[in-house]
Amino acid sequence: MRASSEPRAQAEQSEVQSFLAACRARVDEMLDALVPAETASPVSVHRAMRWSLFAGGKRFRPALLLATGKAFGARAEDLLQTACALEMIHTYSLIHDDLPSMDDDDLRRGRETCHIRFGEATAILAGDALHTLAFQVIAEDERLNDSTRVRVISEVARAAGTPEGMIAGQAFDLEAESREVTGAELELIHRHKTGALIRAAARAGAIIAGASANELAAITRYAAQLGLLFQITDDLLDVTESAEVLGKTPGKDARSRKATYPALYGLEASITRAREVHLDACAALDAFAPQATLLRAIADFIFHRRA
Repeated sequence: MRASSEPRAQAEQSEVQSFLAACRARVDEMLDALVPAETASPVSVHRAMRWSLFAGGKRFRPALLLATGKAFGARAEDLLQTACALEMIHTYSLIHDDLPSMDDDDLRRGRETCHIRFGEATAILAGDALHTLAFQVIAEDERLNDSTRVRVISEVARAAGTPEGMIAGQAFDLEAESREVTGAELELIHRHKTGALIRAAARAGAIIAGASANELAAITRYAAQLGLLFQITDDLLDVTESAEVLGKTPGKDARSRKATYPALYGLEASITRAREVHLDACAALDAFAPQATLLRAIADFIFHRRA
């Protein structure tokens, strides 16, 4: 970890928390405008979409997109719709991930999961609707030129799908249940299931801002490590924190014999690995250090997060 005095580190963490709160407010306002109202027909689907979308998530992926775009000089207004689209895709993935046929969970973001509240069929439709709406939102974003829209749609689709993205990661995760996995297999799962969408958030922000090829390569290295760091810390929190802190069922990965870092390596080795990945993420930012203060602080924030 880079040298930093305790007061400065605390100030940076406070800055990140303020930035995340501001992003959450802007993203929530835009999401409210983009997503059909609960009273719009079909009411059941729209209520379910909003139940999951406005359940108090951190909006980390949209915030990372906004932070990256800001680092390369983009205006927040030009980034906001794509940021919202990423949150729609993330929320759809959580709805489907919680289904009985997948992770079978009944608690998400501190309240009932979508299928528990509205039934399995409606939850599936709500997830599908959020997924498709996300691409409509990007395609209809008139703040972006046609070329940029196509690049961003391609970027997000690749990260959400297969063989490079989130769907592939979910499949790898299901295939790994109740069997021993290698360290390489575990990292493959995490880099796809969680990391792909985080990587896309950073890359999309850089693309919209007009980052150079070298800058995009550097931000890709940063985001790839940040995504892995996010999941390692998530694995650690699952075995160290309560349901009240996490907003979801703790210890479920172990009971389901999921492939996780603590299960494979133990707590201490997992913490060491998180530290290594955090350092790698920060090192990738050296290529454009003057603009990277917030992005570096975000990596610090993820490394030290408790929920």
